[in-house]
Amino acid sequence: MPVSVGVPNEVTQGERRVALTPDVAARLIKKGCQIVVERGAGLAASFVDAAYQATGCTLGDRSAALSADVVATVGGVADDDLAVLKSGGVLLGMLNPLDDPETVERLASCGAMVIAMEMVPRITRAQKMDALSAMSTVAGYKAVLMAADVLPKFFPLLTTAAGTVRPAKVLILGAGVAGLQALATARRLGGVTSAYDIRPAAREQVESVGAAFIELELDTADSEDKGGYAKALEEDKQKRQIELLAEHIAQQDVVITTALIPGRPAPLLITKEGVEGMRPGSVIVDLAAPNGGNCALTQKGETVSHNGVSIIGPMNLPAEMPLHASQMYARTVAALITEYLTEDGFALNFDDEIVQGAVVAHGGEVTNERVKGKLAEAA
Repeated sequence: MPVSVGVPNEVTQGERRVALTPDVAARLIKKGCQIVVERGAGLAASFVDAAYQATGCTLGDRSAALSADVVATVGGVADDDLAVLKSGGVLLGMLNPLDDPETVERLASCGAMVIAMEMVPRITRAQKMDALSAMSTVAGYKAVLMAADVLPKFFPLLTTAAGTVRPAKVLILGAGVAGLQALATARRLGGVTSAYDIRPAAREQVESVGAAFIELELDTADSEDKGGYAKALEEDKQKRQIELLAEHIAQQDVVITTALIPGRPAPLLITKEGVEGMRPGSVIVDLAAPNGGNCALTQKGETVSHNGVSIIGPMNLPAEMPLHASQMYARTVAALITEYLTEDGFALNFDDEIVQGAVVAHGGEVTNERVKGKLAEAA
């Protein structure tokens, strides 16, 4: 029996992405899936209903999309939707399970299997399903464009009849996927780029995109976990890191911070005094704003000014580039669905490493140990 995949409208305020785009939906249809798209689901990302119909999708109301075997979302569903979800069905999305475990608990109550796309483990076999990296790429790119728009200077070196304009200096704190994309984008715009990361292994990646790697007099040898994420520093090292970074930050026109540890508040990298050490007109874009920010003065979803320095705290940059962000996210969703399609439907093997990492609830209960640990901490 063919597997039905539902694509409802997103309910999160400001979310403009859609979980499946027409071209990606067509690939699943070729695999034997039936795709039901709620009318208007792709409009905010520039995908009209007719485009879905042209690829073989069925348009329907919200109930039709939510009652599919697999419901594909970007950011989950509302409380009112839970009663419509199929018991024993599948709900997947970017659900922020380690920072918002209560939402996972709420979703689990409907009896559906809940898959958090950002919990897909970073292993070779799962690279095509890595939604978190895909969206981090979008965020890193967009962050530089935001900074360039606010910065009262050119990014590139310019030689003009009115004299020479020196290039902007851009520092990226955190050289993960978002940070590396930010470095590459800033360099393409003509900026002089540098980066810092507590993981010594990041040096090669930073230099591969033409940036200078900043090395502090700080022991960070054991700074990376098994998943490739940075680990939290001890308190004394954290203080020393802030002090040493301040000297470099003061020389920059743009600083983009990307340091996040899943399930924990964002580490502080720039203090109020650090901001005050920057030149007026400088810009900070804090990609860690949803988790409190890497800058002490960051305000979630706001742009604030302190001593002439603009501090931008975006909450959902991928939603601001919805067309390509949707296409990239949809490919990871389709890759996951395709991986577990069988003649009998969508079937997951709970001995599979990907399934163990990504499935956060099943049978009406939260099943992921990391998420259960977060719930216990909050109790």
